[in-house]
Amino acid sequence: MTPTARMSSSTSVFMMIEENLAMPFTTTVLGVEVSVVGVDLTDDGRVVARCARGAVRQDIGILDLPLPEPAPEGAQWIEAYRYWAR
Repeated sequence: MTPTARMSSSTSVFMMIEENLAMPFTTTVLGVEVSVVGVDLTDDGRVVARCARGAVRQDIGILDLPLPEPAPEGAQWIEAYRYWAR
């Protein structure tokens, strides 16, 4: 896949995640509870989750983000992105 096609596909999947994922939701990252308050698309085409804990903010690659049980509505788009990115 060419870099342009990969970026276009990332943009499309990002839009589906952004439109369908129920946020905010809580999950655990490295043993710390965080709120996922949004998603973003980086300049290099990666989809990231915008995480917050109090005043601290951190972007985590959506491929690395652990999903809670039960997963929030729309999480199937994250799973689709994970499948596509393999």
